[in-house]
Amino acid sequence: MAATLGPLGSWQQWRRCLSARDGSRMLLLLLLLGSGQGPQQVGAGQTFEYLKREHSLSKPYQGVGTGSSSLWNLMGNAMVMTQYIRLTPDMQSKQGALWNRVPCFLRDWELQVHFKIHGQGKKNLHGDGLAIWYTKDRMQPGPVFGNMDKFVGLGVFVDTYPNEEKQQEVMRVFPYISAMVNNGSLSYDHERDGRPTELGGCTAIVRNLHYDTFLVIRYVKRHLTIMMDIDGKHEWRDCIEVPGVRLPRGYYFGTSSITGDLSDNHDVISLKLFELTVERTPEEEKLHRDVFLPSVDNMKLPEMTAPLPPLSGLALFLIVFFSLVFSVFAIVIGIILYNKWQEQSRKRFY
Repeated sequence: MAATLGPLGSWQQWRRCLSARDGSRMLLLLLLLGSGQGPQQVGAGQTFEYLKREHSLSKPYQGVGTGSSSLWNLMGNAMVMTQYIRLTPDMQSKQGALWNRVPCFLRDWELQVHFKIHGQGKKNLHGDGLAIWYTKDRMQPGPVFGNMDKFVGLGVFVDTYPNEEKQQEVMRVFPYISAMVNNGSLSYDHERDGRPTELGGCTAIVRNLHYDTFLVIRYVKRHLTIMMDIDGKHEWRDCIEVPGVRLPRGYYFGTSSITGDLSDNHDVISLKLFELTVERTPEEEKLHRDVFLPSVDNMKLPEMTAPLPPLSGLALFLIVFFSLVFSVFAIVIGIILYNKWQEQSRKRFY
């Protein structure tokens, strides 16, 4: 990519003024501008974004596979193609997933997902959709769009089949995007399209379109925002906005899909993660300390019972030792009481 720094005449004049000793510095600047690695300001205020390649994926999909050096792992029926990664083909009873191997420790971030859902099915005869994940566990197949149920973290669902459409007074138009935060205690309710546990949602007509479709998930200052670009206008449209979302650091990004009796092609073209640098006041720094379990302010999640820590060798020895001492003591007391009872019995006999 060539860097454009102004009209041609101005560029040549500035270039003649550069000294030879500054040539290396200029070359480095051009390389940074051309590579797109430099910071870019986004939105209002002092917010800058940096592309994080270890958490991003784009064509030609290098670093995708099962090797120890791979940054992304495939699971199930997922396949790498030249122009996309197909999570599931337009066939029944398939599931596939794509997971990042590197845990994300960013505080504020934005994930841009370029995807495509298409197939031969007509209205309401296609399914089931795909999900984008930021979770504690990875590579765990299951019933929730190809991932495990009772996950720990964030799930964003692009649901293409209405399971509960005829049972609701207020009809939703599908496909439908929704989000869910889970601490491992909640199950995703397929029969009700996830309504009992969703944070919010919106209709998103994304099937069989002839232009690109995008989804962006932004997490800044514990504020979760989900937007979409599905109209071919290259404009973000709001979908979900939830304040007070607390997500731990060190979780994994992934995407998955599943088909049942109905099917679709679920393709991922790119995943791009940006680190967002945001200014915080001292009060915000205190409020935004790291958390260890996902939660949402003003939303009660069932508490998880923490497993008891394993006993150390010394603790186990002490428990066994005092158990034996107590057993011996009980036996001795029992013998003494038994002897006294026998002695009293003999006295009454004589």
